[in-house]
Amino acid sequence: MAFLMTFCTFVVKVFCLPLYLLDAVGLYKLYKRVFPCCLYRLSKLYNKKMHEKKRELFAGLSEFKQPGKQLTILEVGCGTGSNFHYYPAGCKVICMDNNAHFEKYLHRNMLENRHVTYEKFVEASAEDMRSFEDACVDVVVCTLVLCSVDNVPQTLREVCRVLRPGGAFFFLEHVAAQPSTWTYFFQHVLKPVCYYLGDECEVTRETWTHLEAAGFSDLKLRHLNAPIIFFNKPHIMGYGVK
Repeated sequence: MAFLMTFCTFVVKVFCLPLYLLDAVGLYKLYKRVFPCCLYRLSKLYNKKMHEKKRELFAGLSEFKQPGKQLTILEVGCGTGSNFHYYPAGCKVICMDNNAHFEKYLHRNMLENRHVTYEKFVEASAEDMRSFEDACVDVVVCTLVLCSVDNVPQTLREVCRVLRPGGAFFFLEHVAAQPSTWTYFFQHVLKPVCYYLGDECEVTRETWTHLEAAGFSDLKLRHLNAPIIFFNKPHIMGYGVK
């Protein structure tokens, strides 16, 4: 299987050569204007498939509300705002993404989810949240984002910095499959395609290892097979308490 995977990956890389060239000359940045439109549609399909899992995950958000205060959520890599529907009524949400072109679609989801208060949108990378003070939020949410950040450990360090003591990091991420499976095979073969069409998405990341090493006082993490396209089925979900 190793030889076949290497050969097939080479073939896919050859087909992706135009994308490599676009990236090399800087034209790939234009795709960041198109990607929010694609993700807006894909997110609706993903939510239909993952509705029960998301509802289960975010049901625990209210546990981290401080008595007498409004629950404050920072969503890192908020994208089109597809998680807003699952947030508890009365909470305050701060939106952050490194692609400002998502704002148009964020506004649409804000209008559809008026049970939530929206504070602001911040354009920033997940590895550098200097716009936020230490211990300033109750909850940080990250869904389908850690696959595309440049540095997962640094992102988690920033998450822990902005969380108040006793706050929590909620996550839902697709991850690498078990080795020696066909899913693992196709993840590696299709990796170049996913990287460019998925806005730098790395489908072979073992994200759970970084979460386990992040130093959370309590980590609730479980693996699951999502009811979506076969090579993206392996997921993890849960939360870590600072």
